[in-house]
Amino acid sequence: MLALPFNPVIAVLVTPVVAAAVLAALSGYRLSAGINVVASLLSFLIAVSLLFDRPPISQYLAIDDLNVVFIVLNTFVGFTTSWFSASYISHELESGHLTLGYLRFYHAMYQLMMFGMNLALVANNIGLMWVAVELATLTTVVMVGIYRTHQAIEAAWKYFILGSVGIALALFGTILVYLAARPVVGEGLDAMVWTVLISRVAEFDPALLNVAFVFLLLGYGTKVGLVPLHAWLPDAHAEGPTPISAVLSGLLLNVALYALLRFKMLLAANPGAIAPGPLMVTLGLLSLIFAGFMLYRRRDIKRLFAYSSIEHMGIIVFSFGMAGPLGNFAGLLQMTMHSLTKSAIFFSVGHVAQVKGTQKIADIGGLTESHPVLGWGLVVGVAAIAGLPPFGVFMSEFLVVSSTFARQPLLAVALALGLLVAFGALLMQVTALAFGPPRGPVGPVRASYVPMFAHLALVLIAGIYLPAPLVAWFQHVAALLG
Repeated sequence: MLALPFNPVIAVLVTPVVAAAVLAALSGYRLSAGINVVASLLSFLIAVSLLFDRPPISQYLAIDDLNVVFIVLNTFVGFTTSWFSASYISHELESGHLTLGYLRFYHAMYQLMMFGMNLALVANNIGLMWVAVELATLTTVVMVGIYRTHQAIEAAWKYFILGSVGIALALFGTILVYLAARPVVGEGLDAMVWTVLISRVAEFDPALLNVAFVFLLLGYGTKVGLVPLHAWLPDAHAEGPTPISAVLSGLLLNVALYALLRFKMLLAANPGAIAPGPLMVTLGLLSLIFAGFMLYRRRDIKRLFAYSSIEHMGIIVFSFGMAGPLGNFAGLLQMTMHSLTKSAIFFSVGHVAQVKGTQKIADIGGLTESHPVLGWGLVVGVAAIAGLPPFGVFMSEFLVVSSTFARQPLLAVALALGLLVAFGALLMQVTALAFGPPRGPVGPVRASYVPMFAHLALVLIAGIYLPAPLVAWFQHVAALLG
């Protein structure tokens, strides 16, 4: 019998699709949750295999040193979130917030969302990448509104409308890249294949590339949550299920950022094109400072950390805009640390909201006394995301500030002020949440703590010691980004 060769790129796409089809046909909670976790774990293990076995590049799919970073991180957080989701959603079902019909839909959409994000990351065709980002967006839109409350439906529509505007701008930018490539590459599929584009981009019309990048930055920047294109993000985080908030902050923003970085590499390789850095630096710094001040006025715990995501995506985009070996390295590290830390924080926030029965910060307090493990877990998570040593975020933010100071001292001052503003807000808010007399109900925590502490442990280890192979890998990717 002839054995078919195993292709891990195809497998990392087929696994969530098959799982989504199976989950759509099941109605039992325990079995559905178990299949969701197993499918997510299998996707992660297949993604890890791509570190050692990269199949040949095709016109549609490709694995290289850049996207393998994203695909491994994407599937890992997808797995841990599915683990957290299994116990979290059980409580939502018992409390009547979700019905069995919506639960079947939730698990199937979760795997379809993972498929969309995985496809966007491994696509070698810029048109296919656009379609995959749109698919991932549409599935998360549906999941944001799954509670069917007035606020959830409003948030889902707001996300859909603003996301549609962003993806339309990204489509127009993608078409302009095709038009720039056509005179050099010729008509047809080759003019949209990434590996062909990057090899011939020096010959493209720089004027078309310049206009294309502006549309792409605005379009994909909407998905990243950059100010002033961020308005959908706080509502989507606040009204959707907490596992989806973790995925939105930890994964979907990275997928849109990845698409943006691909096109930034095209501009960097064309000597006549504008430098994409100043545009990215401007939007990144604006997002950081705006979100930092907005953190002081948040009254909803999930909205609070939604604005924290805007702040950190601003730091990441700023770092990639500064570019250079150190700036790109810091951006990659910050992106990885933010994904792990912010998803851990949303895991803890999910526990808090279920225990207290509310997301209002004023009705939550004294967590370290009423729920010591949960309270101190939240404190550790906020300390990590605020950039305190010895966590990995401190290392990445230190690299961003120091590399910027060496090249643009005034920008470094503005960056440091933004970081301090955000730090003060987070310190004030976590003090109200974690310390003082307990407020609200004092019930048991039913969801699993393991995903939250696993993420925080990784962030702590990364702040103390980064393995030499990982450093070399990030350095290589940083060099590719220009």
